[in-house]
Parts: sequence; structure tokens; C-alpha cells
Amino acid sequence: MAGLGQGAASTFPAIDAMPEYALVAGADLNPAMRAGFEATYPGTRAYDTIAAMCAAPDIDAVWVATPNRFHCEHALEAMRHGKHVIVEKPMAISLDEADRMVEAAQRHGVRLACGHTRSLSIWNRAMRRIALSGDLGAVTAIHIWAYTDWLIRPRTADELDPEQGGGIVFRQGPHQIDTVRLLGGGLVRSVRAQTGRWLAARPVPGYYTAFLEFENGTPATIMHNGYGYFVMSELYPWVAADERFSDADRARMRSELVAGTRDDDGEKEEWRIGGRRDPTKIRHAGRPGWKPFDLGPVEVSCERGVMRNAENGIVVYSDRGREELDLRDLQRPEADPSGGLSLAILEEFYASIVDDRPLYHDGAWGRATLEVVLALITSARERREIMVSRQVAMPDSYDAGLSVLKVGAA
Repeated sequence: MAGLGQGAASTFPAIDAMPEYALVAGADLNPAMRAGFEATYPGTRAYDTIAAMCAAPDIDAVWVATPNRFHCEHALEAMRHGKHVIVEKPMAISLDEADRMVEAAQRHGVRLACGHTRSLSIWNRAMRRIALSGDLGAVTAIHIWAYTDWLIRPRTADELDPEQGGGIVFRQGPHQIDTVRLLGGGLVRSVRAQTGRWLAARPVPGYYTAFLEFENGTPATIMHNGYGYFVMSELYPWVAADERFSDADRARMRSELVAGTRDDDGEKEEWRIGGRRDPTKIRHAGRPGWKPFDLGPVEVSCERGVMRNAENGIVVYSDRGREELDLRDLQRPEADPSGGLSLAILEEFYASIVDDRPLYHDGAWGRATLEVVLALITSARERREIMVSRQVAMPDSYDAGLSVLKVGAA
């Protein structure tokens, strides 16, 4: 693991639980992170540089979870040493960086996976399989909307600097964009968007809304409001009790931000490995139900019906009426604090390396999502529609073995 922060702490339980993987080493500049990692996972090694870790001969693959501005540099370092790489979203902060990463994977003969977005959740993948089946006809529109407290959570300086890949568009946009691209086939044609900066103490986009048109004319809308006044979990009783922060917490955090008394660094440390709220210490049951997380609910309109998320799977509305499909048994049984995302990309990554199966969430796929992220930012700044040209389709063979009940047939 390159980078031992909060993102890594949420991923470790899945890696450690999967029999396909051996968790060997981690690297971080922070000595407290290294000590916490070695204490949590005895027998592993902690390095103070990414380069030293990548030079180790007994490491086959590296998960890059360092700050966004370092994704390209650290992925290239790992690939130069012949390591396969999974890189967190966004894969990079410019298309030039993404191009260099894709080229390096080809040149060094290694796998580059761009994963860890909500598109990998079983709920979205199942909706895609139903759409491909034709039972509901063609997809006609996709809508995703999220209200969260993303902007007022503890944040490091780089998370609040757009030049370093900070802000809600870079850090959360890939969840919605990847999902929309998966459900719509992958080939976005254009983007028209706006962003909002509405909190002086956090002078970075905390809101975006965008209209995406696919090459075939299918429309999609995405929206994320991260200011924490209203959060989506309020609408889902089975989720609200597990929220990280209460309404009172959010009011306090916002007041401290305005007053300039917020201890972001101290609060952030609590959520890292070895911290008071260390995700690796929280016991998670396998096969969890659906939660909106930072993606929000997803609604897919088709010619003869509509699909949406539900607690245990998805709800399908068709000419047959309302059907709820329980999808929990389609998930792997291992615990995963990220809601199944780590397990899903790790499973695909392993199959591509060991069994020589296709890597669907590869560098080209991640680069296409990054292109839409950058188009959203440009559109908001220039107040115009932005055409995109680096898109790739998701092959029909992806998830071909995912068994979803036949729905919507007369």
C-alpha cells in the first residue's frame, strides 16, 4: 500500500481478508502511520518512501492511495519496478499524467487498474446487466443526486486545493461519473456543468451539477451538495443510525470552521490507522445492504421501466409491476468497510493477473472518467458545453457471469 492514510485504512480489511492476497508492506512519510500499520498487521513491513517499497522483490502489486497529486508519480514508480498497480480515484489530475500512466503499463507489461468508485458496487452492476438484457428496453435516462457532509468533514490542505486534485469534483465526482458511464455504456459525448463555492472557510467547490449526453443521445444528470445541511441518509432509516456524524456534529463542525477554531489535522488523525476511529478496528459484517455513501441514489429510466437502489438490492418497476431483487448473495462474503468496492476491484485485478482475464477498469477506462471530471470543471469555469473525445465503451462481457433474475418480461 502506497500511502497509509484514511483511504488505505478503509481498504486494508478487504485485502487482508481475501485469500487471493497477502498483505506484505506499506509506505508513508508519517512515522505514526507506519507504526500503526505494523502494529495492526504484524509481519508486514513499513517503508518511509514509495521507491524503497517498490524495489522489494517479494511485492507483486501496489495499491496507490497517496494524495491525488502523487498518483501518477507513484504509479509510474511501481510500474518501473514491474509491479501491477491499482490506483485510487481520480487516477491522476491531468490527461497528460493519465496518458503517461497508460503508456507505462503497456511498456512495462503490467496491469494498471483504476478502481475504487461506486460503479463497482453490486447494485449498479446489477442494474447494468438488467439494462443489457433488454427486458426493460434501452436505457433512456440516468439520474444521480447526493447530499452529504463531505466538505465539512476533517480535511487536509491538499484535499482543499484544486491544483492538487482537491475539492468535491476531483475527489467525489469520479464516483458518479464512473457509475453513469457504466450504466450508459461508457461513451459520453459532452458535458455542461456548474459548481458552487459557498463556504468562505472552505474556498473550494463543495457543490456541482452536470448534464452529460452520451453519443447515442441518452441524457444523464449528476449532482453533489457536500455542505452538510441535509444528508441523504435521513431518507433511509436503515442507514441513518450508522452515520459517521450527527446533525449536532455537523452544526458544530460548521460553526468551528466559520470561527476558525477547527482542528482539521487532529480530527483527520482519528480516522487513520492507529487513530481513535481507525476503520480497521471496526468490525464489519460481510454482504452489507445498500447505502447511499457519497454516490447517492441511482435511478435508471428505460423504455419499459425504471430501476433504483433499495436496502437489499434494487427495485424494478415494469409492466409486471414492482419487483424488489435481493442482491446480497451476489457479493463476496469478506468484510469490506468501503461497501464492497475494494473487494470488487481486487477480484477483477487478481483475475486479470493470475487468470489472464480482461481488466475492465483499466487505465483507458480511468482516463475517460478523468476526462469527464476535467470537462465538468472547465464547463463550470467557462459556462459552456464541453465536448469529450477520449471515451471508451464498457464491453458487454463485463460481469457476463453475474446472475440477475429476469425482470420486466410480460
